[in-house]
Amino acid sequence: MNPYLAAEDLSMFGRDPWWLVVVKAVFCFAFLMVTVLFSIVWERKVVAWMQLRIGPNRHGPWGMLQSLADGVKLMLKEDVIVKRADAVVYVLAPVVAAIPAFMAIAVIPFGPAGNEISIFGHRTTMQLTDLPIAMLYILATASIGIYGIVLAGWSSGSTYPLLGGLRSCAQMISYEIAMGAAFASVFLYSGSMSTSTIVEQQHDRWYILLLPLSFVIYVITMVAETNRAPFDMPESEGDLVGGFNTEYSSIKFALFMLAEYVNMVTVSAVTATLFLGGWRAPWPISGFWEGANHGWWPLLWITVKIQLLLFFFIWLRGTLPRVRYDQLMKLGWKVLIPVSVVWLMLVATVRALRNENYDFADIALYVCGGVLVVLLLTFVADMFRGQRDADQQPAGPDVFDPMAGGFPVPPLPGQELPPVPRRRPRRDRELIVSGGVDTVSDGSSDGKEASDG
Repeated sequence: MNPYLAAEDLSMFGRDPWWLVVVKAVFCFAFLMVTVLFSIVWERKVVAWMQLRIGPNRHGPWGMLQSLADGVKLMLKEDVIVKRADAVVYVLAPVVAAIPAFMAIAVIPFGPAGNEISIFGHRTTMQLTDLPIAMLYILATASIGIYGIVLAGWSSGSTYPLLGGLRSCAQMISYEIAMGAAFASVFLYSGSMSTSTIVEQQHDRWYILLLPLSFVIYVITMVAETNRAPFDMPESEGDLVGGFNTEYSSIKFALFMLAEYVNMVTVSAVTATLFLGGWRAPWPISGFWEGANHGWWPLLWITVKIQLLLFFFIWLRGTLPRVRYDQLMKLGWKVLIPVSVVWLMLVATVRALRNENYDFADIALYVCGGVLVVLLLTFVADMFRGQRDADQQPAGPDVFDPMAGGFPVPPLPGQELPPVPRRRPRRDRELIVSGGVDTVSDGSSDGKEASDG
């Protein structure tokens, strides 16, 4: 067996009694719900701090019960079903969107794979279950959740929700490919798709250091997957009123909101598992404290990592403006997918060289040489492209074309729009103003009033 491949030992999973499985499932559900309730308040307070506002401060101490009050309010509001909606699909769509969001947390490890903890006297692992293809299971559940958004837009019987659902579907397709390539880089380096094994392989170095480009690609794709700013085009109120959930109210609207925030927690947990060492303590702590990665302490480390990633979501929303939809698609298809595929090939090459026992210096030399060759070819291609564009550019002043890129854009400073051709009038029209145009009579009346005065 290749020594560089991980030896998967999942025999400790699937041995818990049924009541312990129920306890773990309830814990996973409660962890997601409590984190969501906290994240909603935290987001409003952080964005308010960034915008020099107060934020929620009425319900509970420091406004911490504001999200709970919002949930109760949404459940008590009138539930309206629009007349033109497909009633069955309209009701099921929020459920289809919410349930897969909870499913991915089942394979996230909160602690070591050994029997580290005791629950009611029974030794067990800090994970509901694990699979040899756990990461493929996460990808599958993320893909299923998009059906709820698409069906919600279609079943509403309205134009803007339909456009929002189609946008979300196109966004998921374009960014799921780059996300899968980022996952594949981790699979190649760890030799496994099991989440617990991937965390075990990061015992000496986290994958954010070994695979930095995969981390950056996945962070960008996870923001787009969750429809969060600046990639929240399926819900942009500027052109779609409210997106796919425009026609929803009450508890069904709350389910869509819940699914969004649960997805945020899930992708944050996946990021921590794949690139940030999972439940492992950070380096300064693990260096001098032997018990930091044992017992119940790993639950604290992964929770802190998830909260830091949630703050990253909030930070993006409070600082970056929403991008145009064509820019969103261009980033996914023309930038992220090619870069992720090239990076995956590079990671596969390095992994193959390591498996053949090549020295690490030789690997670094090959990698740097390949990067330099690619940069050189890119520079030469851009140089020839610029020369060709300069040769093809017509002489004379630069005329601004607002539709040159296929999308109407306003002129930049110093540019002027071309004159709009207008049809000449067939005959001169008389200018009519209120009060008449007889200035002589107006002058005479003014003179009369002056003489009377």
